[in-house]
Amino acid sequence: MGYYLIVTDTEATEECFFKGLSDSLPDSINQKLIIKVVETKTQNLVNKCLEMTAYDPQYRIPWIIFDRDQVKNFDDIIDEAKKSEINVGWSNPCFEIWMYAYFGSMPDIRESWTCCSRFGEIYQKKVGQKYTKADKNIYRHLVDNGNEEKAIKIAEQKYKQCIRNGYDKPSQMCPCTTVHKLIREIKTKTENE
Repeated sequence: MGYYLIVTDTEATEECFFKGLSDSLPDSINQKLIIKVVETKTQNLVNKCLEMTAYDPQYRIPWIIFDRDQVKNFDDIIDEAKKSEINVGWSNPCFEIWMYAYFGSMPDIRESWTCCSRFGEIYQKKVGQKYTKADKNIYRHLVDNGNEEKAIKIAEQKYKQCIRNGYDKPSQMCPCTTVHKLIREIKTKTENE
């Protein structure tokens, strides 16, 4: 079903989210669909991904996952990854905008800190506990208290809306994300199994 290598620039939110996704898969699928999450610095995302796929060639489906946040060369990193045949799951302004979609919206928030703060408020209302980036159960909380299928549709609609509005650079596409593409791909594979 696939060996996924996910290289991210954070050791908290994204790593907890994807490890939670992997852990949520039934054992029969978890033996066929492998997700490995590796953390590195933002500027090293593409090189680390290339290094890991060369070192561990079984990881044939490479992805980098990162936020716009304060990254000055955001678009360049995405272009470099695509040229290197690495899939990119980016979020603008931050990963929390993707998780927001689980609760039915992707509001027009431009700043990372504002997005994280507002997401924390809705998370606490929906989940009943304070949001922390290092919560190892974050994926389970999102799925149990939100709607993943709807989140994927919301993210897809936002992406298409940005394209229709003439934005062609990810740094201009806000709020927006492409993380849903990876989630949809994994979910489609597991549902078809």
